[in-house]
Amino acid sequence: MPNVIFRHEDGTSVNVTVAAGEILLDVARKANVAIDAPCSGNGLCGKCRVKYLSGELESEKTRHISDEEYADGWRLACLSKVTGDVEILVPDIASAYKSRMKVADLSSREEVAIFDKAREEVAASGIAFQNIFSVMELSMDRPTLQDTMPDNERLIRAIQEHIEDKKVKLTYQVLRKLPDVLREQKFHVSVVLKDLGEQVMVYDILPAGEQKLCAAAIDIGTTTVSGVLLDMRDGKILAKASSGNGQIRYGADVINRIIESRKEGGQEKLQKAIIKETINPMLDNMCRAAEIPADHIYHMCVASNTTMNHLFVGVNADPLRMEPYIPAFFETDNISAGDLRLHAHADADVILAPNIGSYVGGDITAGVLVSMIWNKPEYNLFIDLGTNGEIVFGNSDFMMSCACSAGPAFEGGDISCGMRATDGAIEACSIDAKTMEPTFHIIGDKGQKPVGLCGSGIIDVIAELFRCDIISPKGKFIREGKRVRRDEYGIGSYVLAFKEEAAGHKDVVINEVDIDNFIRAKGAIFSAICTLLRSLDFDVSMIENVYVAGGIGSGINMKNAVTIGMFPDVELDKFHYIGNSSLTGAYCITMSEDARKKVHEIAHNMTYLELSTDPGYMYEFVAACFIPHTDTSLFPSYRWRLKTIKKKCPLPITWKSTNPWTLRKRHKD
Repeated sequence: MPNVIFRHEDGTSVNVTVAAGEILLDVARKANVAIDAPCSGNGLCGKCRVKYLSGELESEKTRHISDEEYADGWRLACLSKVTGDVEILVPDIASAYKSRMKVADLSSREEVAIFDKAREEVAASGIAFQNIFSVMELSMDRPTLQDTMPDNERLIRAIQEHIEDKKVKLTYQVLRKLPDVLREQKFHVSVVLKDLGEQVMVYDILPAGEQKLCAAAIDIGTTTVSGVLLDMRDGKILAKASSGNGQIRYGADVINRIIESRKEGGQEKLQKAIIKETINPMLDNMCRAAEIPADHIYHMCVASNTTMNHLFVGVNADPLRMEPYIPAFFETDNISAGDLRLHAHADADVILAPNIGSYVGGDITAGVLVSMIWNKPEYNLFIDLGTNGEIVFGNSDFMMSCACSAGPAFEGGDISCGMRATDGAIEACSIDAKTMEPTFHIIGDKGQKPVGLCGSGIIDVIAELFRCDIISPKGKFIREGKRVRRDEYGIGSYVLAFKEEAAGHKDVVINEVDIDNFIRAKGAIFSAICTLLRSLDFDVSMIENVYVAGGIGSGINMKNAVTIGMFPDVELDKFHYIGNSSLTGAYCITMSEDARKKVHEIAHNMTYLELSTDPGYMYEFVAACFIPHTDTSLFPSYRWRLKTIKKKCPLPITWKSTNPWTLRKRHKD
């Protein structure tokens, strides 16, 4: 049987024996070698690039790798078969998603400030930050031949002396520990209690004086996962952690992961990727940092989208991708850490923020909680950007939500030099209108050379290319220069960094195909907003505030996002970045019983609009696949570009409001 050696740039290696004919990407997955594959190994994205060093490997030629690169040993792992012993180099960029991805967590002063402000606003609304856990210290008489009361009754009576008129019950875990702890501690102990109203549950028994009462709040994103460990007594954050979602190697989007989960052993494989490979190491790291044992985590809240919820708890998610798109649950109770083999107390409750639709999940209900839309009379828009775009519009009287598939473009997928927000990614850019020379900011240490573009960088580049009249409203190159070139098929591209200036082995470029893919992604966002407003007979002028959440939102230049037609054209001071609202919401739910009840109330009162059933959505989408839009009246801030647009745009441009049915007629004409 062939032996495969995966070598990493840091000098480490992984050896694995496989059957001849196995796909290299599948081999890497089995060996837990992280190789990014946003298209789930279908040969479409070109991101699973590895370098063939020696041995026997049968590889298909692909458009993603030039003849020069192929001769130099570069291959796509998803299109390569192991035919004998082989040695492979896994470049850092192929596995950077796992540990070096820029995440919207609490790692910066700015993110902490946003978190603190959101928590204060939730508290100011009247939501009390009180939970139902407490620690009680007890002293009991030791048993004698005259006092033969069993240990459990002795403990229950001691507790009932402090809390009247409530039944006391012990968990199985407490019963197992009870005899040993009582005698080791000479019947002077501390107990962890959970108040269930008429009943009190004893969760743990500890040495006297032990006051550790911890909980964890986790945000599971499609791409990244972040969490905090906190003290339930005062809400203090004890530790924090973040990581790339280990499921990424099975697909960048939820649909690919659902498909992967239906393969033999797929459901267990995806659950293992998120729990064993992602969340448990995060919990372990946080516990080490806070110097507490994992079994002192007595409570957890997880906020994630509907698909991630299903894959996390190991429930079949396949009905979510097929009409009529029915989930197994919106809300669920009675899940414990022990059920999921999480590194926490076995009886720790795992609360899932409630879902409200097949593609609007607990990350949105948790986010809406901290956005405070539900407590404001003015009309507000909430946007969570990621692989999917989730949108909520409303106020204290009503809320309506929808979700659109933006595709992987915001995460760098479908973009030739696209990448996630890791070291080497261009995250901000400006272009000189005269010289067409770029200036950009790169994620990483000082001196880091560019490798590619992440979502915020792509937005900036396209906006700047449009502003400088380098591309037309259709995303086609209309200026020439040393940084603008065309391939043998006439497809134009703009070079941000030439090969010798870049960290990789090729030029960093953005081409017309990339721009077209991104225009469709931004069009999905804007058309979803328009459809949602139209369903209510509202328009953009009704929006008072726009709250942008998610990791991509942290780096977005809002002006540029409006320029390309991704966000509505409202005053820039109406845009507010609210950080990782999903994680903040999970924190609030963990700390506050009132917040837990409120988020369920929000979920019950929010209306979900399924865009696929709206007859006008596709026409809104077609109209939005333009820079900024085929209806320029929707973007009055850019009227100064009307003459330029009309000269370069082959499609009719109107100042009239875009009705999807009249739009269809104009295109037909």
